[in-house]
Parts: sequence; structure tokens; C-alpha cells
Amino acid sequence: MIYWAQLFHFYQPPTQIPSVLEKICKESYDPLLDVFKEHSNARATVNINGVLVEMLKDCGHTKIIQGLKELAEKGQIEITGTGKYHPILPLIPPDEIKRQIELNQKTNSFYFGNTYKPAGFFPPEMAYGRDILPAVIGAGHRWIILSGVACPTNWPVDTIYQVEHEGKKLALFFRDNILSNKISFQELGPQDFLEHLKSLRGDKENIYVVTAMDAETYGHHIQDWEELFLAEVYEELQVRSETYAHIKQTKVLAAQQSSLLQDSETAQQVQTATISQLLEVFPTGEVIDPKPSSWSTSDEDISAGNYYPLWKDKDNEIHRLQWEHMATCIDICLSAVQIADNDESKRFANIARGLLDRALHSCQFWWASRRPMWDINLVYLGLVEQWRTIINAYKAIVSSGAADELKKENYHKVELADEHRKNIIDKLFT
Repeated sequence: MIYWAQLFHFYQPPTQIPSVLEKICKESYDPLLDVFKEHSNARATVNINGVLVEMLKDCGHTKIIQGLKELAEKGQIEITGTGKYHPILPLIPPDEIKRQIELNQKTNSFYFGNTYKPAGFFPPEMAYGRDILPAVIGAGHRWIILSGVACPTNWPVDTIYQVEHEGKKLALFFRDNILSNKISFQELGPQDFLEHLKSLRGDKENIYVVTAMDAETYGHHIQDWEELFLAEVYEELQVRSETYAHIKQTKVLAAQQSSLLQDSETAQQVQTATISQLLEVFPTGEVIDPKPSSWSTSDEDISAGNYYPLWKDKDNEIHRLQWEHMATCIDICLSAVQIADNDESKRFANIARGLLDRALHSCQFWWASRRPMWDINLVYLGLVEQWRTIINAYKAIVSSGAADELKKENYHKVELADEHRKNIIDKLFT
């Protein structure tokens, strides 16, 4: 049997505007859920960040939340854990990693209720480094999905590798980058895809294949792809499975039906599954140490020590300035939370703390990568989120009863952040 486990990544940044969200819902999310409702044989894993769930609620798209909940109740999907505001986890402090996971857990538990029991974890952009393991394991997850490029040894097809931290183990699943990208870029049709799966099996009794992509691939990035590819695959699997069962039951093996039997046997060998279901079928194997990487990292990037090139490229000056600004932003905000000692200062500190959670989102760095993504407005929107955090944090500090020397020290941090901010803006003009 070939077990095909898909992961759909639903995400929009906190700076997304309602009209664009509505377009994405209409083109992608609604049709994608319809495909699942129409094909009871479909199984998949879903990652949806808490920030998107809240935006769906606030913008009147509760049907999507309810649709995901119903699919989870039927066992067709499982929903993973992740960071609420889609930060690049290896690039932020450990306490912020833990907080982002906890915020996501709280939000998704509220909207999905008891159906939200995340066994697995999706690190935003599949950005992995060992520093994220304490928070991921500590939150109770059983497995994590990483980019295929992170696999440091033989490619797993019938065993599940593990990673270990302080005596605790986490199952590892690796995205088949080649197959996932072929689907995402329309390089495989339904029939070619099924034949490709068959070719991967070789002489093994059971294997698994994990694909993962943005949910927006279906319908938004590629018009009608949820019907032209996904629905067609599910339909083919269902029809051939039923045909195979009928032929076997009636024992009709006439020569003219041999081709039909062969086709249906091929489909019978493919079964959709959630990633967690793979743990019930395949044995866990050796403990390995995955490479730090993301699903946009190449082997060449890893060799150069450039593990997260779309978010912190070693040769990208804007990235350097953005992260220096972010470091100062985090520092001032955490100082404000600690210093606040009266109602007014605590109010501004709480505002700053909430804004910092949002300000950590990954998109502002992605749009500054020039590989080839470049959009000065979306880079600037991220800078605004950070600057709002700084303003409220410093207001909390000056409103507190802290010593003048401490207030002066934090004002120097504000000046430093302002210098970084101006430098970033200058870079946006070049």
C-alpha cells in the first residue's frame, strides 16, 4: 500500500486587507473545503495559523472555520500546532517561540473546540533549528514536519526517523519537495501523479509519501486546480477502488477486463492519510539530527550556512537591518512589561506585548528577500507593526515609576531603533 499524506498550509499575515482575504476565500478556501466534503475518501493534515482563524471570524468567513471543524469531526482532517503569527521560529528568542505556540493553541482551541488536538507541529515555512525543539516537545506534540532538504541521511519511505532532545523523542516527517513542487507548478496531472506514486513503491510492501503546500495553491495561485487536480485524484481513487472491489467480488476476470483490473489495482494501492495516521502503520527508526533549513532552502544555502535565505539572508542588508530593529523592539517591549508598575504603564505595556506578537510575522522579511520577492509596501507594513510596539513600550516605561536613569537607557534604545528604521526606509528607495 502507498500511503499519501498531504498537508495544506492555510495562512495570511496579520497585515492582510479584508478585500484580499475575501478573494482568497472565494477562490481557494471555499472550493477546497467543498472538494473534501464531496470526497469522503479524502484524508489530509491541515495547518491553519491562529491569526488567520481570527481574521476569518472578524471578516465574516466563519463558514470556513465551521467547515474545517466539521471535517475534523469526521476524521477527514487533523489540524496541527504552529506559531500563531507565523514567525520564523529559529530566528526569535526561546521564550517568544514558546509564547507563539501557546497563543496558537489557545486561539485554535477556542474556535475548533475538542476537534483541535494537535499531535503534529508545522513550523512556519518549515523553518527548523534545534532551538525550537524544547517548545515543540514541551507543548506535547508527537511529530514535526520538515523540508526534505533537512533530511541528513537516507530518504525514509517505510520507517519514521526521530529527533531527540533531553531524552524526549519527536517523530520526523519530511516533505517530498520534488513531488510537492511538481503539483504546485502544474507539472503533474492526476494520472501522471498516480503513476509516479506507483513508481516510488518498488518492491516494498508499504511506503508513505508526504506532500505539503500552501492551501492557496488550489484556486488562488492556480485557477480551478482543486478541481483539475485534487478532485480528479480523489475521484479516480474512489472509482477504481470500487471497480476493483466489484471485479474481485464477482470474480469476472475476462481478458477484455484485464486492463480495467490492472488500473483499479494501481489505485487500490494508494490510500490517503493524515500524517498522524502514518504513526499507526510504520515503525519508528533511528534518531537523527535534521539540518537547519526551511522549505525554501537549497542544499547550496545549507552548505553556505545560509539556512533561512528568504527571511535572513547573510548577504541581504535590509534583512540585517530588519532583524536589528526587531531585536531592539523585543528588548524595549520586554523591558516595558517588567518595568510597568501602575495602571497606565501596565495598559501601554499590554498593548506593546500584543503588538509584538503580531510584529514577529515572517512576511515582512520574505518581501525584502529579492529572491525574487520584493514589495516596499509590505516591508514597510512590517516595520510599522514593530514601531507601534516600540512607541507603546516606551510610553509604558515613561509612565512608570522607574528611575530616570532606566528611562534614559531605554530612550537610547528607541533612538537606536529609529536609526535602523530610517536606514531601512532609505534602502526601500534604492
